[in-house]
Amino acid sequence: MLAGLQLYGAIASGSLSLFTTMADALFDPLSNVMLILSSRAVNRVDPRKFPSGKARIETAGNIVFCFLMCAVSFILIVLSARDLAAGSFTETTPFHLPSVIAVAIAFTTKLVLFCYCWALRNKYSQIRILWEDHRNDLLINGCGILTSIGGSKLAWWIDPMGAIILSCLIAFLWLRTAYSEFQLLIGVSADTQMLQLITYISMTHSPFIRAIDTVRAWHSGPRLIVEVDIVMDPNETLRATHDVAEELQTKLESLPDVERAYVHADYETSHAPEHFWKKEL
Repeated sequence: MLAGLQLYGAIASGSLSLFTTMADALFDPLSNVMLILSSRAVNRVDPRKFPSGKARIETAGNIVFCFLMCAVSFILIVLSARDLAAGSFTETTPFHLPSVIAVAIAFTTKLVLFCYCWALRNKYSQIRILWEDHRNDLLINGCGILTSIGGSKLAWWIDPMGAIILSCLIAFLWLRTAYSEFQLLIGVSADTQMLQLITYISMTHSPFIRAIDTVRAWHSGPRLIVEVDIVMDPNETLRATHDVAEELQTKLESLPDVERAYVHADYETSHAPEHFWKKEL
């Protein structure tokens, strides 16, 4: 419905600024379908084929979505620059009130969706992407309405110039989002607060743990892979050591942001870190 309102507003008014908001709105249904399909793919996992899960497909889908939005923005920049260079308008463009009302309705609806997704943005990675989309749409639709009215009331060049500025803004916002998603896909380290939480849980897990040697956590898509090295009594039985390590692994994997946890048991801390820098990174 929002895409239909934006489409009507752009065609009826002929405003390049509203065409920019319309292009952004038309991709929303397509991108939402893509996000839904990727979310369902994550929930249908064959453990024999994907032993580590398919959570990273969410991040890959988010990156594709970002680049689709950037591609549309670059196309609109070219079209607006061509019309601006032609300078075919000598007067202001006609003002079309129903188009402005249609985009204003879309703006109000996006504001409601923005507030709803804001409450869930830290719980689901895809909801965060939608929240960012609504945030960008509020800025884009608001500026699009202003530049469209300015092209009708003040000067003709305000409309194509506004379309270029809005398209550049859209491209910048989504390229920045794509960069952050790439970081998650590559395997950037978890933030300091999360590392501190993992360390605290490991230290207080059992009185049999003498020390914590190493704590690492890195992203594998939206969730984390955790690696912890605990120091146990060398004279402790294998059964006790195994039970402590396994219980700690289960506890760490129960955290909402952790995909998988690996616990390594050792008896001293004077050695070099295990399983690190084994290969040239």
